[in-house]
Amino acid sequence: MIDLHLHTHYSDGTLSPEEIVLLAKKNGVDTIAITDHDGMGGISEGLEAGKKWGVQVIPGIELSTEDEYGGYMHILGYGFDIHNEELKREIAVIREKRKERNQKLLAALNEIGCQITQEDLQLREGQDYVGKPVFAMALMKKGYISSPKEAFQEGKFMRAPQVRRIHREKIQTKRAIELIQDAGGIPVLAHPLKIAYLGRGEEGGDFFARLERLIARLKEQGLCGMECYYSKHLLYETERLVQLAEENDLIITAGSDFHGPEFDENLTIGSIPTDPKFNKDRIIKQIQDGIFCRKMV
Repeated sequence: MIDLHLHTHYSDGTLSPEEIVLLAKKNGVDTIAITDHDGMGGISEGLEAGKKWGVQVIPGIELSTEDEYGGYMHILGYGFDIHNEELKREIAVIREKRKERNQKLLAALNEIGCQITQEDLQLREGQDYVGKPVFAMALMKKGYISSPKEAFQEGKFMRAPQVRRIHREKIQTKRAIELIQDAGGIPVLAHPLKIAYLGRGEEGGDFFARLERLIARLKEQGLCGMECYYSKHLLYETERLVQLAEENDLIITAGSDFHGPEFDENLTIGSIPTDPKFNKDRIIKQIQDGIFCRKMV
């Protein structure tokens, strides 16, 4: 089995890279990618742990982006050079913008009665990343909620109007794809059914037609793949995504988006619904071939 979408405590996950590797091994998952948000801090540890415990670890990242029409989406990158200076500089800029956003979030939460401080957001020694799930963990530790997931439910703290109106400036999608490619990696569209502005679930809507138009634009910008197998997808959705990927000559990937047992007790590494067409070896080969081609250019 494979799982190419995992988060460690270097972003908003709760487990260390080695703990991720050990859980993967326990679950019978022999190939993983560490894809922390806007950072590469856990990759080296993950690679070392993978060698130690016999799990193949692919370097990865997940970038939050905005396209030219104001639509938010996430771009995954695989197999890039983790020492690429341009990518490292861009990540540093992204993280500074996140810190600015976080100060505003703290103020908004205090405004609605949640007395949490910057110190409450430091969940471990050496932590240098704070995302919204970290705020949820802090709210739980302070007793405002019983689980991190509760913070994002309608009527709860992270869904309050004062909080929801706060956004951070995101990297342009085209730029994110370019950065991953220039670092020798493969850019992949993450969990496409979560792209809100495409209108999934709207009455009378045609989500997949809009997604196909988006894919066409992103392919022109260098997109190479799409995350078709995902922990929250229904079978018919997965089948439609696989069809779209094949029609558009995109690499098909699979990921759980696991952040830690605290966030969803029913989700673990390798929790990815599959169909009869699922082929782990084919996915790995496509990614490896794609990385090889990038590095030869």
